[in-house]
Amino acid sequence: MTISGIISAIIVGLIIGALGRLVVPGRQGIPIWLTIVIGIVAAFIGTAIARGAGYADTKGFDWLELITQVGLAAVGVGLASGAFGRRRVGR
Repeated sequence: MTISGIISAIIVGLIIGALGRLVVPGRQGIPIWLTIVIGIVAAFIGTAIARGAGYADTKGFDWLELITQVGLAAVGVGLASGAFGRRRVGR
């Protein structure tokens, strides 16, 4: 992966994190920086899954790859929200 690929993955990760947060119902009690980190990680893992499954390099926009990334981000935001919310309640 090149430097431009990493930078574009980070930018896409920002968007993916925001979309993942929108997909999860209810209010999430996690900071925005954690949402961004989850989005970046989901973008990298989603791309790896799409390449492994063989649907990352299609003609036009890779909708299946995007759906995979947003789904992973939604799961990550949901898990982080549950873990972070429980930790804050104990204070």
